[in-house]
Amino acid sequence: MTTDSTLTWQRLRDLKPSEFEQAGDGWHEVSARAEADRDAVDRAMTAKLRETQESESARAAIARLRRLSRNYQYVHTEAALIRTTLNGLSTELTRAQRELTEALEDAAALGFTVHPDGGVNYPPAEATTYLGDALGTGKSPGGKARGNATQALQLPGLTDEYTAPLGTTPPALNPNAAKAQAIADRIARAVRSATETDDRYTRALNNLKAAKGLDVTEATLSDTTRDTATVRRTAERYLERGIPSERSPQAVNAWWNSLTEEQRNDYMEVAPDLIGNLDGIPSPARDEANRHYLPVLIDQLEKQGGEDAKAKLEGLRGIEKRLNEPSRVPMFLLGIGTEGNGRAIVAYGNPDASRNVSAYVPGLGTKLDGEFAEGTLNRGFDTAKGARMHDRSSAAIVWLGYDAPQSLDVMGEGDAARGAPAYNSFMDGLGATNTHKDPHLTAIGHSYGSFTVGTAAQREGGIPGADDIVLLGSPGTGADKAEDLGVGKDHVFVGAAENDPVTKLPSSRQAWAGGAGFVVAGPAGAYAAGDIADRGDDDLWFGRDPASEAFGARRFRVADGPRPFVDGQGPTPAHSNYFSPEEDRVSAGNIARIVAGRPEQLETQEWR
Repeated sequence: MTTDSTLTWQRLRDLKPSEFEQAGDGWHEVSARAEADRDAVDRAMTAKLRETQESESARAAIARLRRLSRNYQYVHTEAALIRTTLNGLSTELTRAQRELTEALEDAAALGFTVHPDGGVNYPPAEATTYLGDALGTGKSPGGKARGNATQALQLPGLTDEYTAPLGTTPPALNPNAAKAQAIADRIARAVRSATETDDRYTRALNNLKAAKGLDVTEATLSDTTRDTATVRRTAERYLERGIPSERSPQAVNAWWNSLTEEQRNDYMEVAPDLIGNLDGIPSPARDEANRHYLPVLIDQLEKQGGEDAKAKLEGLRGIEKRLNEPSRVPMFLLGIGTEGNGRAIVAYGNPDASRNVSAYVPGLGTKLDGEFAEGTLNRGFDTAKGARMHDRSSAAIVWLGYDAPQSLDVMGEGDAARGAPAYNSFMDGLGATNTHKDPHLTAIGHSYGSFTVGTAAQREGGIPGADDIVLLGSPGTGADKAEDLGVGKDHVFVGAAENDPVTKLPSSRQAWAGGAGFVVAGPAGAYAAGDIADRGDDDLWFGRDPASEAFGARRFRVADGPRPFVDGQGPTPAHSNYFSPEEDRVSAGNIARIVAGRPEQLETQEWR
């Protein structure tokens, strides 16, 4: 950075931008060490205390460790922001310096002299003018870039106009004058660009100052959020002005691969909320970005208050806890957010390195809350664990990338219609980042999630890369036949428990007819009218029953499950057991076989 307000072309010429990069490397080491220390506190200390101790003193120790973790997170983030700022400064000053160097080299090649004020002397030219005069020497003024604008000048004795840079006086018709003026303008532009860069980054660095004291307070964390936004704006030229969030996952992946390692690290630090949720970014990078962003979201929700924030906070804290606990299958956090009912995409196993990858869409009542972290994620873990028994190269994803309906009375088609494009984009991204030539991808939908998957499958082009589709506890897919889902009927698999009432929801036509029949002739009339409306009794709320012969999918065996109310477990106990080896070993085993690419080993079941 300059020590006074004047940046000359000589100082720009002699500048060593690499020194800023070297300073950035030092801050990178600080950031990395703080991240490693935070990870050690969370995994080696806090997680073990939670597992082994239950007391007031243990809870107090955990609270202090969490405070220490936040301190390390703050140091990690701020040091990384300084690194990004210094890298951006170095890169932009290098560009300006390159422009200056090229202008100086052109001047030297032409025999021009560049003066300290940026003016350029040019030699006489051996030629004859219209006026018969020799073309004399001169000096083009420097110090002010004029861009490429020109003006037409009428010279005495000439019938033609002379074109010169805007703001200049007529030269003595020496052709070297225009060349000299162009070089002077290039020099001025380079200095002006470097000065603007210097000012912009100076302001950003001056803002990156820690508050006094050793505690990371809410005000400090808010300051971190502001700092991140400031650096993002300041360094957008260095980061090539924006992340291609509107482009295809393949284009995003190509863009990411074109970046240097430093640029990738800077993006993950400055824009973790964007990188962590962008389809086409490799899974390890998304995971790293989201792990950086997770504490920020948690702190934002802690300050918000209210029931909605409280529920999402429980979900994010639950995810954070699981990330810090030892796991037989490594976890990857592929997406988080607080919009709508909350967003969370969690993989068990690396989706990029696995031959077999499944992406499960949960259904009715699912949202980002404590139950999601403690219950829904287990379905992904159980699927991955089961599939890896058949093929170690398997990963399973829980995809909460949409707003699932929260009660039966709002179970319309809108949520699925809005969720389907996002799911297809995510699946497209899995194909773009997977390192295998032809990975085996399985789309899994449970409950309303099966309707979302069915909707996605019926969009133009189907679900990108999907080889198999698994429908569990489905109220219908919106399709009449399995082949309508785009993967071939032999690659559509259905699990429907006998005692799962969601798989027997009447169609709207049947429900209307039954209601009319009840008004006319009571329960018997309702049954008869409903049966007439649906003669084959194979239509559900969202179309043809996937477990029916008319639909034509491959039905695999699942346990009947507990009966609603009768067995004392509520209205839909069988609806939640499909993934669990403890509750339904047969169903969980069949799902694992499909995900691992072993459908020939399925235990099958007759159609309804």
